Amino acid sequence: MKFTPIDRTTWERNSHYDYYTNLLKCGYSVTVSLDITKLHQQVKEKGLKFYPAFVYCVSKQIAVTKEFRMGRDKEGNPGYYDILHPNYTIFHEDDHTFSDVWTGYTEDFKTFYKNMRDDMETYKDVKAVKAKPGQPQNFYCISMVPWLNFTGYSAYTESGTPMLFPIITCGKFTEHDGILTMPFCVNIAHAAADGYHTSMFINELQKLIDMIEL
Repeated sequence: MKFTPIDRTTWERNSHYDYYTNLLKCGYSVTVSLDITKLHQQVKEKGLKFYPAFVYCVSKQIAVTKEFRMGRDKEGNPGYYDILHPNYTIFHEDDHTFSDVWTGYTEDFKTFYKNMRDDMETYKDVKAVKAKPGQPQNFYCISMVPWLNFTGYSAYTESGTPMLFPIITCGKFTEHDGILTMPFCVNIAHAAADGYHTSMFINELQKLIDMIEL
């Protein structure tokens, strides 16, 4: 893990960061309908599972979006991690609870896919919020709510101070005229990213899932 502090004397968002860190500690959420038709078809044709394939795509896009890799060092100074690892949820059918599991991101799809599938299998019966130990500090959250086709979603913390890392939530697949869509929600601190950055992230993610060859 590499953390690069930001040179705040030349940072174009320095005043924005100060404002949204010290004066107005707010975050925001954006929910869109992602077209997952091509990705879902490819996954089916190759006998893969959609969840780890999609988590890979999101992680790959985060890897090239510095505003979504933001964090703070021990002194509280802002900077960027070189990589964020996905922290995702697995659902327990027997008691309807969930657990968090994380998998280290690697750019090689086959390696990541195998590692995530192995982690899901290893920790599938661990009944705890944090099922896999050793979660690194450079992570982001992603989860599925496959029972609901929602149009909006928001997460918040008791302290009222949003986390710098993105929290991503996806919903139920819906098919209409041969097009398969899925609700996709991003929650992020305004100190980390503005509407422009989140818009570009979502737009580029859509391009990625349209074009990627797994």
